[in-house]
Amino acid sequence: MKKITIVIALFFSVLAVQAQTKESPSPADNKNSDDQESLAKDYLSQIMGVALSATSNMKLFHFVYDWIGTPYRFGGSSRHGIDCSAFTKELYSQVFNMDIQRSSRDIFSMVSPVRKDDLQEGDLVFFKIHSRRISHVGIYLGNNRFAHASSRGVAISSLDDAYYKRYFYRGGRMLDSFKAELQKQEDDNGKN
Repeated sequence: MKKITIVIALFFSVLAVQAQTKESPSPADNKNSDDQESLAKDYLSQIMGVALSATSNMKLFHFVYDWIGTPYRFGGSSRHGIDCSAFTKELYSQVFNMDIQRSSRDIFSMVSPVRKDDLQEGDLVFFKIHSRRISHVGIYLGNNRFAHASSRGVAISSLDDAYYKRYFYRGGRMLDSFKAELQKQEDDNGKN
């Protein structure tokens, strides 16, 4: 598994170097780039169990892939250990350029509710695990799969799993409700 991880890391490093050094791609370069992107999507699809489409947010899937296996630590917010809300906060910061709240309950207050059947990649999934209050959050990837920091560390799980099916509370869409607030904050900062 480590060899595969190293190969993939090298693959993405080469892609990054190529992207930085090329000035104007020729049609052949565009085809090569499209082929490499397609290979990356195929690989991530297999790893995550989610069919990536042409419209998939590759930054989201790369972020999740980079964090898989990071150990769980309550209150943690680094590669040495992270909890579910810190993982979600970091993902939204890096992938969507949004600064969201730190606790799963506070994050839930920032979303528009979404039915389980209407979840889209990047939406949030909330759970009430052994509690009457929201106690866990993850990021929906598609195909009923979600990324989260669990007791096993950062992992990808299925909403169809009996455990998560039992404790699932609601889905939420940050992008619709939070964009207006974020824009308002940017506008207010621009006036000062």
